[in-house]
Amino acid sequence: QVTPFELPAMVNAHSHAFQRDLRGAAERPAPEAHAADDFWSWREGMYALAGRHDPASMRDAAARVYAEMAAAGYGAVGEFHYVHHRPGGVPYEVPNAMAIAVAEAAVAAGLRIVLLPAAYHRAGFDAPPTPGQRRFCDPDVGTFLARVDALRAWAQGRAGVSVGVAAHSVRAVPAPWLEAIAAYADAHRLVRHVHAHEQPRELDECRAEHGVSPIELLRRTGFLGPRTSVIHAIHVEDRDLAMLADSGSIVVSCPTTEGSLGDGHFPALRHHDAGVRIAIGSDSNVRVDPFEETRELET
Repeated sequence: QVTPFELPAMVNAHSHAFQRDLRGAAERPAPEAHAADDFWSWREGMYALAGRHDPASMRDAAARVYAEMAAAGYGAVGEFHYVHHRPGGVPYEVPNAMAIAVAEAAVAAGLRIVLLPAAYHRAGFDAPPTPGQRRFCDPDVGTFLARVDALRAWAQGRAGVSVGVAAHSVRAVPAPWLEAIAAYADAHRLVRHVHAHEQPRELDECRAEHGVSPIELLRRTGFLGPRTSVIHAIHVEDRDLAMLADSGSIVVSCPTTEGSLGDGHFPALRHHDAGVRIAIGSDSNVRVDPFEETRELET
């Protein structure tokens, strides 16, 4: 007789639900571009997809991928959400309409969701947002945090829904925004997330603007800490690893997406040996399978 047993559901610590519909559409260069197929060409396809969504289509896309997550063994998802406004950047009548759409889809699929509204302001140092980024962006950090306040008020008392806060990346917001978001998260005891050290170009641009790596900038601005998740952390030096470990920060590795985008190999043993906590995420949802993520970590 075989005794049945159950495994606890896995946590998907980093998802962009809408990107699921890039499967098979963005893993090659556009024929008219004749360019190399890499993260930066993929990003243009992602912007085009994001530009086509409204709250109804966002909920539909999220419902499909969250159903996959539930079937694959995930029980909770951290939804890193940055498609906030209308395509031109004008807010919806309900400013959090897009975030509410993904939250309702998660609950309907039987998942717990932590909404992670992400701050976005610019294309890079001294560079305004591109047309594809405008619907992600807010004019100032106070406006962004006011919308987070409203989303937290909406989520209060809703079973299965909670809210954290995020900065998209160090290239998407200036350093004072990182300080303000970290202080807000501390004041309200919220988890906070940020993309960092995914691509070498990101490191070069951060050093040119700030004179330090993204992880050191996050430490300097008070963003690191035991409630902080740093997404990717692939291209890291020993100094970066020490700062992550000393702060108690979590690194979220997303191996199937990182492989799809050619980001590089996550140095799992170096993180482990340095004492850094590690979680997994499905990120772009090119594959939704927690066992494949962990298998690729071991590989």
